[in-house]
Amino acid sequence: MRSWPGRSWPSCSWSFCSRPSRFWRGALLMAALSASLAVAEARESVVRIGAIDAVLHLPEGARQPIALLIAGSGPTDRDGNGPRLSPATLKKLAAALAARGIASLRYDKRGAGPWKSEFGRLEGFRFSHFVDDAAALLRFVTEDGRFGSIAVIGHSEGGLVAMLAAQRVAVARVVLLTTAGRRQGDLLKAQLQRQLAPPAYAPIAAAIDAIMAGRIVDPPPPGLSIPAAMQPAFASAFAEDPIKPLTELGQPVLIVGGGRDRQVDRQDFEKLTAARPSARQLWLPRMNHVLVEVGDDDDDLASYTQPERELADGLVDAIAAFITADRQ
Repeated sequence: MRSWPGRSWPSCSWSFCSRPSRFWRGALLMAALSASLAVAEARESVVRIGAIDAVLHLPEGARQPIALLIAGSGPTDRDGNGPRLSPATLKKLAAALAARGIASLRYDKRGAGPWKSEFGRLEGFRFSHFVDDAAALLRFVTEDGRFGSIAVIGHSEGGLVAMLAAQRVAVARVVLLTTAGRRQGDLLKAQLQRQLAPPAYAPIAAAIDAIMAGRIVDPPPPGLSIPAAMQPAFASAFAEDPIKPLTELGQPVLIVGGGRDRQVDRQDFEKLTAARPSARQLWLPRMNHVLVEVGDDDDDLASYTQPERELADGLVDAIAAFITADRQ
């Protein structure tokens, strides 16, 4: 579910808190220089790892760093698109990273398109299967041998998947893009509370709490379209706490948030950065949830079906500088 409540945050400059500013000025300059010198032509090839269909985006050059790009919630495909939504978030990010000499692997999540028999029964799905898929893809790039350092970049719910996968497979760096700092069930309740009148919200919130506790709510209340057979699957996602894996990661982490994000708000950014004070932090006041700059609420909503819009200014350079920091 998505919500579009009008809300804005005071402007503030973005900061990288774990290194001196001189380092970051130099790192960002190197990232911009790499982008200007990179050969514009990059190669894309379709690969299949198990039952997962993916796209490998390769810039020119040998032993380039590579990033696994993990999409957000819902049946999201390799480009960051879903039913009735086409922001092309991951496709644009892959192209922008390639222009800066960074390869990427992005993929169709389970449920993007028809459900495959290799995934088993739909009712048997659990959130950990998303982590299984990401870990398998990380092993693929690790064993490939063509790449230098490996980073994992998670967008929205993909940030939680990225953290959990990074606990299974060694990666150099983790990037969290507009990732929630709360359990997804709590985030969903907060979104719905802004949209619904109290009499409609109360039974839905109670049902979400029950599902998170492992109970079956049959029938679910009006407005919560989660059939009883699928509630264990949703419970496995709703109850996963992002703070614990974040505190356990040994890798450097970059946490990115946007002031025009109406799905994951400022408090999520603050929860994540408080849990990981050593993380580098990037706050872009005009960026929304799909990583583009927007004005008002109408502009925000329109951006979800406008793949031609550029990613927020400064976002890709900061990610590239973070991923390649060890090469400076």
